[in-house]
Amino acid sequence: MDNHLAQPKVLAQRYIWIAVALALLVVAIIFGIYFSRVSDPYILNVLSMKGDRDRGSAIFQINCAGCHGSQADGNVGPSLRDISKHKSKIRLIDQVISGKTPPMPKFQPRTQDMADLLSYLEKI
Repeated sequence: MDNHLAQPKVLAQRYIWIAVALALLVVAIIFGIYFSRVSDPYILNVLSMKGDRDRGSAIFQINCAGCHGSQADGNVGPSLRDISKHKSKIRLIDQVISGKTPPMPKFQPRTQDMADLLSYLEKI
């Protein structure tokens, strides 16, 4: 009789271990993606630079304002107000250079231009 009652307990323990293993796998994948971005030479170079907010504003007006609005408050593209509170610098750089979210185009500005743009985005 004890064996019959123990079987559901053993199954429950197996399901818990499977759930833990899957959770660890998901965490490992997320960290792998994050660290692959961090090791990107372009991103590392941008992060090592000090950006100029005024130049970043000019770059934004030329390249981004058409979709994100001249005050970064949204137009065709979403508002970028307080974007640095929601996305890390790495994610912002990836967003700009990846082209993963159409209709935003994929482009890769010079590293100093990207650092300047980040400096501007941090202050709006």
